[in-house]
Amino acid sequence: MELIYLYHSGFALLGENFTVVLDYFEDSDGATEGILHRELLHRPGRFYVLSSHFHADHFNKEVLKWRETRPDIVYIFSKDILRRRRAAADDAIWLKKGDEYHDETIHVQACGSTDVGISFLIEAEGKKVFHAGDLNNWHWMDESTEAEWKGYEKNYLHELEYIRRYTTEVDVAMFPVDPRLGREYMRGPRQFVEQIKTSIFVPMHFDEAYEVATAFVPVAEANGTAMIKLYRRGQQEHID
Repeated sequence: MELIYLYHSGFALLGENFTVVLDYFEDSDGATEGILHRELLHRPGRFYVLSSHFHADHFNKEVLKWRETRPDIVYIFSKDILRRRRAAADDAIWLKKGDEYHDETIHVQACGSTDVGISFLIEAEGKKVFHAGDLNNWHWMDESTEAEWKGYEKNYLHELEYIRRYTTEVDVAMFPVDPRLGREYMRGPRQFVEQIKTSIFVPMHFDEAYEVATAFVPVAEANGTAMIKLYRRGQQEHID
């Protein structure tokens, strides 16, 4: 299985006979140019597009045009995208927290978020792959009162407990490492790998701050987790 970093929180997961595009925002070379448009849209096998919520950096309506190239495409979207009228009812399979989708190729479990929408637990080819969407400990500690940030953290830890109902370990996790949170920006991802055994951790939601995201490596390794160091758009990594 391979993982391709597109941009921000966007990835493509490639299996032997399937492709899953997650939270597409832009292609690897810009808005509509890159490996996805050049290659992946023409890749044989099942083709899935998953979007965790309506925010513009996680859902781009352009994905709906891909049906012109891939009439067999399967869209699996969070229901808030429908509520916000970003797509029509017959455009996708709609999930909320607790819902699931499965076919002969993949199983998708919708877990919660601490923002809007959902996160995804995907099972395929015997592996468990987690994409957080906007799930994180959005504590804003440098700006909030102690009571406020502790409340945010309580909600986040509750969502981790919810994930643990389905699994206590994942093979791959794509998770925000967002420097906008200030001095404690690694707090949420650290708590994730502490509570859910993660074989491979992949940072996301850091825009162009590659070095800041890579600084999480020692924290990941201290919890028995290998981390993929991202350094460019379009980067491809084996996750077997």
